[in-house]
Amino acid sequence: MTANKGDANSVTGAFDQSKPCKIQDLVGVINGGTSSVSFSIYSIPEFKEIASHQLSVPMISLKPGWYEQDAMTIINKMYRCVEVAVGMLPSLGYKRENLVTLGITNQRETTVMWDGITGKPLHNAIVWNDIRTSSIVDKIIAKIPDRDINHFRDISGLPISPYFPALKMLWLMENASAVQKACKEKRCLTGTIDSWIIWCLTKGKLHITDATNASRTLLMNIGSLQWDSNLLKAFSITDKMLPQIRSSSEIYGTVTDERSSLLGVKISGILGNQQASLLGQMCIKPGQAKNTYRAGCFLLCNTGRTAVISRHGLLTTVAYKLGPNIPATYALEGAVAVAGHALKWLEHQVRVLPRSEDAEKYAGTVTTTGDVYFVPAFTGLYAPYWQKDARGVIIGLTQFSNRDHIIRAALESICFQTRDILEIMYEESNQKIDRLQADGQLSKNNLLMQLQADTVGIPVFRSQLFDCAPFGIAMCAAQAVGIDLCRFDPDKDDYSNIVYDEFKPASTDEQRKHRYGKWKRAVQRSFNWSIQPTLKVSPNTVCQPKVSVSLLIISSSGAVSLNQPRYAVSIIIAKTIKFNNALGVNELHNSDISDGAYSLQ
Repeated sequence: MTANKGDANSVTGAFDQSKPCKIQDLVGVINGGTSSVSFSIYSIPEFKEIASHQLSVPMISLKPGWYEQDAMTIINKMYRCVEVAVGMLPSLGYKRENLVTLGITNQRETTVMWDGITGKPLHNAIVWNDIRTSSIVDKIIAKIPDRDINHFRDISGLPISPYFPALKMLWLMENASAVQKACKEKRCLTGTIDSWIIWCLTKGKLHITDATNASRTLLMNIGSLQWDSNLLKAFSITDKMLPQIRSSSEIYGTVTDERSSLLGVKISGILGNQQASLLGQMCIKPGQAKNTYRAGCFLLCNTGRTAVISRHGLLTTVAYKLGPNIPATYALEGAVAVAGHALKWLEHQVRVLPRSEDAEKYAGTVTTTGDVYFVPAFTGLYAPYWQKDARGVIIGLTQFSNRDHIIRAALESICFQTRDILEIMYEESNQKIDRLQADGQLSKNNLLMQLQADTVGIPVFRSQLFDCAPFGIAMCAAQAVGIDLCRFDPDKDDYSNIVYDEFKPASTDEQRKHRYGKWKRAVQRSFNWSIQPTLKVSPNTVCQPKVSVSLLIISSSGAVSLNQPRYAVSIIIAKTIKFNNALGVNELHNSDISDGAYSLQ
């Protein structure tokens, strides 16, 4: 449902809780990301970053597929970032008292369990991309009629997947002795990174989360925005362990930890990072969509007050809830698993790209891909294909193909995958998507942005902020205390706080249809790539395959199968293949691929 002007006025009224904004007012933003934490301070009303500090957070990987972070390291580094950024204020002509409120945005799904009495973590945080719970997923699905991973989708908006905190919590309760003991003694608390940060900032006075983060747990009812008793029972979790679900924009309390330079500052905004980016891009009308371009892509489309339950594998999520008495706005979300990572692969594994940052330079030396298509299905294909046995394919090679064609094809693969998701979003939401907002470090690539516009046939608007999440959470935090940072007016199309670069489509409908059709054919070629323990090859070919094949390069004269991560290179020869040096043969010969890598002659 599209919000009307009355809705906008009611939203505005909900935030008028304090005195008018002064030009000296400042808003702080804690960003608890996957690879780093940061604290930034923004001036009002122009939303200019005046002070910031960022520190990296190391990843702990004890086993393949396991990803953890030290929860206390996150907090200690967050405090250090706050101290440094706040310490910059006097030299800039501000006082700490100018900092009127604080918002928090965070990596989603990463799960922490801690002792509610001592406040100490009971285990390392399990990061969102950790897959150790796959066996638990299998056990749960085995008990479900038809083994349907979408059994809880109508309630939660989500499939049963290792991605979500419910599975991570269950694993910890079954495998971590400290967690088991704390659960037995009823002193175990749990939550996502936002909950953990706020618990620490308030010395345990607040155990809360917001609806955007809660909607990613596989424990919240997507309609009622409350913990669902059936879901809690299914995953053996009690609601007393979980944080209270609040809106994304309200005054929750104040910082009470004397160690923090934020002592006494209001906490008034919480958003998951991708939802914060959606809001920061001002995607506040149904049908407005944003894509964040990084190693992968996160594409969200506003569906208004309707929680659209996807039948093609997209995730139904809360986009934001702008006050305790304001209805939630929902979104559909799809992910491109391999975006910038494909460029990194070309740089580090195949070594045809000297630096991934230079992809635009090399891809720009050719006007097309020369009919080469790159499907980077390194670990299978996700929405809308859901082919776990798919593997990467570079197809359409001829004797005239060179490195630059392949690099350009890698960029185009990001655009085609984005179109795949946009097509499903349109089909399921029945909302016309007539423009695409873009942010993320990879969006700095001008050629990629133009290719994206040419692929989807709608203009792409790239925010000059590049990371719009801080702006989104700053709006939530500021409006909760009555600061008019950027009113949410559904009849408004442009906002002075945001500056965009526009990329208009330069392709025709016929060109787009032809190219997208061939992309679909290339994707089909990647399906059902059989993983065999041994490979039959020519007696003249030396081959020692040690791991599963991850990439198939198809040309008219033969096929080359390459594994993604530094293991064996398996060669399948149909005829003698003579490679052009532009394809990086010399680099491949000298690479650090080990355990049975052999040169092509």
